[in-house]
Amino acid sequence: MSDERKRMPLHTRIFVGLLVGAGAGLLVNASLGVGASGVSWVVRNVTEPVGQLFLRLLLMVVVPLVFSSLVVGVAGIGNIRQLGRVGVKCLAYTVALSAVSVAVGLTVVNLIRPGERLSPDTAAAIEARYGSDAAARVQAAAPLADVSVGTRVVETLIPSNPIAAVASPTPNLLHLMFFGLILGAAATLVPASTAGPFLGFLEGLYAISAKIIDGIMQLAPYAVACLLFTSTASFGLDLLGALVWYVATVLLGLGLHMFGVYSLAVALLAKISPREFFRRVRTAMLTAFSTSSSAATLPTALKVSEESLKIPREINSFVLTVGATANQNGTALYEGVTVIFLAQVAGVDLSLAGQLGVAYLAILGGIGTAGVPSGSIPFVILILISIGVDPALIAIIIGVDRILDMCRTTLNVTGDIAAAAYVARSEGYPLLDEVPAAVRT
Repeated sequence: MSDERKRMPLHTRIFVGLLVGAGAGLLVNASLGVGASGVSWVVRNVTEPVGQLFLRLLLMVVVPLVFSSLVVGVAGIGNIRQLGRVGVKCLAYTVALSAVSVAVGLTVVNLIRPGERLSPDTAAAIEARYGSDAAARVQAAAPLADVSVGTRVVETLIPSNPIAAVASPTPNLLHLMFFGLILGAAATLVPASTAGPFLGFLEGLYAISAKIIDGIMQLAPYAVACLLFTSTASFGLDLLGALVWYVATVLLGLGLHMFGVYSLAVALLAKISPREFFRRVRTAMLTAFSTSSSAATLPTALKVSEESLKIPREINSFVLTVGATANQNGTALYEGVTVIFLAQVAGVDLSLAGQLGVAYLAILGGIGTAGVPSGSIPFVILILISIGVDPALIAIIIGVDRILDMCRTTLNVTGDIAAAAYVARSEGYPLLDEVPAAVRT
């Protein structure tokens, strides 16, 4: 039995854990209902701690792995002009795909109009159920409403204290990326004898961190089962039924972007068969789905894209680190759909100009949203305030946010890897099992 388990690929074991956890959670929810004492005890004392153990172990390695990989990768490019070219391509891809994702989301939400299918009585009941949680989130987001977009962008990108940026419980990966980028670029401008010991230390740190990730991922099948059980057992099926049109609209938009837009991007820009691409990155996709965190999935995404797609580390580390916070197409799509849905519930009929404004803010939100579970909720609140919709309406979607968060995080992580594949291909690097050719400089 032990040998058979060892022969089973990791992604298969994770998928089995996902099915077991989700199935058990839904069964318990349907038979005992939300809030049953026995279920609450199991969630609080067993499945939630195990899931948090896995998440915290992954997040523990994010800073050393990402920082060492990024600095060494940027220094390995060895050419400031090529580095600038890679950055421009990454930014252009991110903005373009985010705009497409928001367009997809706004199209489906205007066609289906889920907000007009929710009765006022149901909306009021859901608001009452989640009103206290929504009030706390609105209060926490309120100070951000007075900060200008330009100031927020600068503060999002550039750290005033890079040590403090990574010393918080949720490290700011964009700040880490910017500092690592500056260090790596500067390392190419000093003599090799000076930069060598520093880069050698970081290469060792990367190798050790990668080995730790190998060990942590052996826990993934069990942790995924616990994470899914916690989410589904605590998830009200009655709430899902009430919001079925909203959930279906978000999932339709995410599905169209994942299997339509990404398939085209991978085939046309990275020159990879979409089926082969999705097959090779499935471990990262399953990890993203179960953790609901781009940051926690980043170590797995780095490993999968380097080993399965053969994306070189110097491209991989830069694009995926930026992508974990900036290239969040699923988040941008979700924010656009959610804002229009809540506007429909409130009876606010946004004009074309108003919806274009929402699209613009959703694109910014996809770039600036923290890559942690429910990280997009504060930005949705800010958009609601900006268009004159009562932000307390966020209570309506809080109960189903976790299941949608799992889906949009999967889209975000897949998009990051697709972006890295495109940039690597455009720079002339071989992918998959291709024979190496000359790389542009």
